[in-house]
Amino acid sequence: MNLHSNKGDFMKKGLTAICYRFFTNLANPTRLDVLEQLMTKPMSVNELATATGQEQSMISHNLKPLLECNLITLQKEGKKHVYIINKETIGTIFQAVQNHAERFCPTGGKCLKGDN
Repeated sequence: MNLHSNKGDFMKKGLTAICYRFFTNLANPTRLDVLEQLMTKPMSVNELATATGQEQSMISHNLKPLLECNLITLQKEGKKHVYIINKETIGTIFQAVQNHAERFCPTGGKCLKGDN
């Protein structure tokens, strides 16, 4: 049995699972909207609800997976909970997507059929 081959297979499956969980978080429009809002400044659930036009319960529901993957952090300010974006990760990803759209998407970033 070739140990390197098995190790490589394990690493591929492990990375696939990590990528799946990571990109599933980013594939949700509400979560992306929350992340975009948090790029401007830290916000509470109520501030995020107002900024996104979503119900507070919908925002709260979508914050949990972002917290679990450390894409955002929670800071308590008295009774208020403020959410802060992980700029090191999300800022880098948003910049990479913007660069890709500008360089490689001749339709102005509309890479999928049916985009408006």
